[in-house]
Amino acid sequence: MYRLLDGQGEVRERRDQLTHPAYARPELLASRPNQVWSWDISKLKGPATWTYYYLYVVLDVFSRYVVAWTLQTRESGEIAKELIGQALTQQQVEAGTLTVHADRGSSMTSKPVAFLLADLGVAKTHNRPYTSSDNPYSEAHFKTLKYRPAFPARFASLEEGRAFCREFFSWYNEEHRHSGIGLMAPAAVHHGRAEEIYKDRARVLEAAYALTPERFVKRPPRPPELPKAAWINKPATEEAAH
Repeated sequence: MYRLLDGQGEVRERRDQLTHPAYARPELLASRPNQVWSWDISKLKGPATWTYYYLYVVLDVFSRYVVAWTLQTRESGEIAKELIGQALTQQQVEAGTLTVHADRGSSMTSKPVAFLLADLGVAKTHNRPYTSSDNPYSEAHFKTLKYRPAFPARFASLEEGRAFCREFFSWYNEEHRHSGIGLMAPAAVHHGRAEEIYKDRARVLEAAYALTPERFVKRPPRPPELPKAAWINKPATEEAAH
């Protein structure tokens, strides 16, 4: 019987099957600040077991500059909406110039955030399900935060957590020399000071080479290159990128 049914193309699963939509692989290019933002929420342990605070962080992909953050007692689409809206106002982002990328958490896909971005002419993209590598900049940033020597096992209060975050984000934006942006501080790249700093570094290295060239065996020293682009999921070929 099965052989006869197979000949007629009738051997198949007859029960209704749940099918998942095909999720596109996000491919985003940032060649300047305020072109692509990445945002996410991370849990920070509170004073007792099973208590948490929720750290919202909005990060510029090109400069690695944290454009906005807040620490709250709950995860909410409304809180995310207020934070992103404040960041857009402070950064004076024009409609049609920015893409905001996030994972598929409930706050990231919430209607308040979606309506805000649509109203302001901001595009949005999301990770594929269970693909943390689709949001590498936010993931790496939270790792930098939590691997700091001063990062506590728990925060005794919301005020203590906010005080720690204020100090951390000030250091991260203004002082942290980031390897992905030519050992510049994120604020220098974000606010257009990187070229001047690069030239100053080059002059110092040229003077060092002129003074003691024997110290430099292979070639004259030069500063790390400044970033020209930052990708989320760079295409395999240049043709695909265009």
